[in-house]
Amino acid sequence: MTSTPTDITDEFTRRDWQGDDVTGTVRLAMIGLGWWTRDEAIPAVEESEFCETTVVVSSSKEKAEGARELAESITHGLTYDEFHEGVAADAYDAVYVVTPNGLHLPYVETAAELGKAVLCEKPLEASVERAEKLVAACDRADVPLMVAYRMQTEPAVRRARELVEAAVIGDPVFVHGHMSQRLLDEVVPDPDQWRLDPELSGGATVMDIGLYPLNTARFVLDADPVRVRARARVDDESFEAVGDEHVSFGVDFDDGTLAVCTASQSAYQSSHLRVTGTEGELEIEPAFYNRQQRGFRLSWGTQSVEYDFEQVNQMTEEFDYFASRLLTETEPAPDGDHALVDMRAMDAIYAAAERGTDVPVDSASASDEA
Repeated sequence: MTSTPTDITDEFTRRDWQGDDVTGTVRLAMIGLGWWTRDEAIPAVEESEFCETTVVVSSSKEKAEGARELAESITHGLTYDEFHEGVAADAYDAVYVVTPNGLHLPYVETAAELGKAVLCEKPLEASVERAEKLVAACDRADVPLMVAYRMQTEPAVRRARELVEAAVIGDPVFVHGHMSQRLLDEVVPDPDQWRLDPELSGGATVMDIGLYPLNTARFVLDADPVRVRARARVDDESFEAVGDEHVSFGVDFDDGTLAVCTASQSAYQSSHLRVTGTEGELEIEPAFYNRQQRGFRLSWGTQSVEYDFEQVNQMTEEFDYFASRLLTETEPAPDGDHALVDMRAMDAIYAAAERGTDVPVDSASASDEA
């Protein structure tokens, strides 16, 4: 053991990514004006140090113009067509794309053509093929692309990664991750929503909330998935088209760690991530919901400590991190290549659930394998 728990958990909520050389403001265009943008993203940016919302983009001109009242900094309300035409392109420096998954590609392509940096919501797209095109568009235009895995800027998760790296819990052996919510009862009570349309979502549960334990485990372990297995179940006919209302999946990571993850769109809201090592265990619970107070427990040897720490707005942390990378001309992470690993892993998870067998995660689309 190279470091004590106290060494690492001092200054628990510090921004370890923020240097003294960050100055200025990044102006953001919000692409998509659903509840997440209005209730979470725009308020989070208002609280930020390094960015502001100046442009909002929606399908309706009336809706876009009306949304200008959400923040004093917003100067333009555009339609999607106006955005593609480059209207008011001098009023923003970067875009935050938060449309349905299957519509990310065209807005990222336009942003890249306009030379704008991109913060794209996860998952990258509704399919591996479209996600690869999205990353290629940013590469061709040489514009920064960051994918909005907000857990990677959550201080508790960053401290967990440091603890694992410092071998405080020994060598990691198992990860248990879970996320569930009552989508149709408590989140978006509409069976016609885009999450239940496979063309727009790519899947209802793995792609939406199963991704949280998968990617957070990757980040904490600094490891990538190589093989998966899965089971999915549908009880509510609203989920029949997407095929995954409740899901469990196992992941073999390239460092030898084994993970078991569960997710549901029709279960009591809860979330946790637990990493068990040869000498200890760490747990974040609740873990993945921005509005819940995260808890952090560390056990090592014969000791177990629950840490009380100042909570932060995960979205504000994410936006400020993204802006700080742009202002210091530093490549942001996680980037498109990182997110493509998740896309291929989720593709393999769906294939494994359909076949009832293990499926390897590699550069080829699992759904195309014989």
